[in-house]
Amino acid sequence: MTLEQIIKAIEPIDRRAMERSSKQWNSIAKPLHSLGKLEENIIRIAGITRTADVKIDKKALIAMCADNGVVAEGVTQSGQEVTAIVAENFLDCNTSAAIMCKKAGVDLFPIDIGMAVDTRVPDYKVAYGSKNMAREPAMTREEAIQSVMTGIQIAIEKKEEGYQILATGEMGIGNTTTSSAVASVLLNRPVEFMTGRGAGLTSEGLNRKIQTIEKAISLHQPDPQDALDVLSKVGGFDLAGLAGIYLGGAYCHLPVVMDGFISAVAALIAARICPDAREYMIASHVSKEPGMHVILEELNLSASLDCHMCLGEGTGAVAFLPVLEMALEVYHKMSTFSENNIEDYEELGDR
Repeated sequence: MTLEQIIKAIEPIDRRAMERSSKQWNSIAKPLHSLGKLEENIIRIAGITRTADVKIDKKALIAMCADNGVVAEGVTQSGQEVTAIVAENFLDCNTSAAIMCKKAGVDLFPIDIGMAVDTRVPDYKVAYGSKNMAREPAMTREEAIQSVMTGIQIAIEKKEEGYQILATGEMGIGNTTTSSAVASVLLNRPVEFMTGRGAGLTSEGLNRKIQTIEKAISLHQPDPQDALDVLSKVGGFDLAGLAGIYLGGAYCHLPVVMDGFISAVAALIAARICPDAREYMIASHVSKEPGMHVILEELNLSASLDCHMCLGEGTGAVAFLPVLEMALEVYHKMSTFSENNIEDYEELGDR
């Protein structure tokens, strides 16, 4: 299928399933809405999967790994070679996300969608890293579409393998630079407002990062009404692949949990490509990156956790999954008002 065919096939989530899920929550013998956003997320998953019998037993983290040519401009604390090292460490359970996945019962799938070297990581490579956006477009439009389609296909494959929920993550030195550039254009916000210190830049390094992004945007003039144009000119392969995961999840009715800033920018790209896709997204936490709140507001999403995390890799999304599972345990196993011979609670005011 083509990208256009995938987009056309994406439907709004099922409101009737959401109503049934909401009624089930309201029948449980506890104060109404007392699990707050956790209840809301279970109801959303019911709408996504089109059943109030929500299950998320089989979970996967998809970590898109790619290199970004803009690293040559000195916008990062570490060198490009770190991408491949950390990507392979995913396989050896030697990263933060990998260790958390093991504890949370989440299967981890690192994907080489555009690293500058070959590694042991499964190869879906579109190119050996993006170009330096400060000097030329990061990729061609065709490469951007190929990357998005790769993410879509991976999401479909995971659905066919029985996975019931996906979490998004990434690894790519320089990807907070590309993410800030894309977000600045798509949201029409000043670069300095959308740009943070990433993995720990000095004030001098942050200024250089901002100036590099401004230079790239000025040079290429990406069209804010065309997400693929923005992605191809100032984005990265990891962002494109993650955008595809969101679109693929929407296509096959699979909930996708957003991680932090980079995953959120990818979600924004997906929502601009297909507005209905945003209903299939679940926000896990609020990243420390300055633009995170703005993106969540644009997507009409509210995160459940605020841990001041900024690690990436999918760590925030994975941390949220056990919390969601605990809420689901209450949803399925707690007795109802009628079973306890208690009169049902009534809505008495604004929630």
